[in-house]
This record gives sequence, C-alpha cells and structure tokens, in this order.
Amino acid sequence: MLTYNIDEIENHLKLIKNSAQDTFSLLEDLLKWIRAQSGKIPFKPQNLSFKNICKSILETLNRNAVAKNITIKSFTGDHISVFADIDMLKTVMRNLVSNAIKFTNNSGKISIKAKENSGIVVISVSDNGIGIKPDKMTKLFDISQRQTTTGTAEETGSGLGLILCKEFVEKHSGKIWVESEVGKGSEFKFTLPIITYQDV
Repeated sequence: MLTYNIDEIENHLKLIKNSAQDTFSLLEDLLKWIRAQSGKIPFKPQNLSFKNICKSILETLNRNAVAKNITIKSFTGDHISVFADIDMLKTVMRNLVSNAIKFTNNSGKISIKAKENSGIVVISVSDNGIGIKPDKMTKLFDISQRQTTTGTAEETGSGLGLILCKEFVEKHSGKIWVESEVGKGSEFKFTLPIITYQDV
C-alpha cells in the first residue's frame, strides 16, 4: 500500500487542481468560440471609459502579476472612450494581459496604451518577455492552427484566447495584430471605434 507525506499529498492536489482549471478554461473558451461563431453571444456596444476597463482588468489579474513580480503600467488618459460591448472588450483585454504575464519573466514589465487616431482608438499591450517566433505569429489567430505554449512559470492555456480576441475585435469592425521579436518581447495591438453607430 502506497503512503504519502503531507507535502506529496499537497503537490498531487495542486496538480489535480491545475489540471481541472486548465480543462475548465478550455471548455469555457470553446463554448465562447462556438457561441461567437453561431451569433449567440449578445452584442451590445456602448460608450465606455477605457481607463475604467483597464482598472477592472488589472484588479482581476493583479495577483498573477505580483506572483511573478511583474510591473504593469497603464498609459491611458481619462478622455479615451470606446464604443464597445463591455463583456467582449473585457475578454479581449483579459486575454492579452494574461498572455503578457504568462510569457514575461520574473521582474518583467508590461505596458497598456491607448491612442486616438482618426475616429478609432488603437490599444496596445506590450511586454519585455520571451517573444514569439516568426513562424508561430502567422498561426496565432487561426483556429485551424490552434496551439498552446507553456509560459515562463510553466503556465498553460487553451490556445483559444487570441482566436476569441480576433472574433470579438472583428465584431466591432476592428483589427488585431502582433509585433514581436524573440528574446525582446511582444506587442499586441487592436482597434476599436470611438464613435457610436447611431447613424448607421
């Protein structure tokens, strides 16, 4: 009969918990993607303060950043507003910031910026993490090329986060892209409208 000490039991429980969380995240992302494809996710855009959205997301992810001693700075003025669905925008930001934390080494830095440009807002989430190989960048937003990559602290994911981001950004008639260099970090950018659709 096998016997385990307290540390071994805690380690096994931790592994079981992490596995369950990973499975739940995958199923949740799959469900969101399927609902997005079938048009069953409500789309209710409204004028939103981007600074408030950032504050909410950072409060949610602060523990993850603190665990790796990562500094996150938000450079968004009070005047920046977007016309977006709040749930979709939060999903996009949560995925991008989570990924930045995941692929940034301990004591790294993450920046969030928003800038108005000819009727749109260009939002970026950048980090000084491990970066992305060129051959992988072309596959990030393609469901047929879904891939998972382990983070700097062995974090895992569903591989669907960025695909959801693309779906939700394009729902707002925006676009999303990435600029990255291996060993130096990545910068994900996407656009959102700052005007309402009242006249459309």
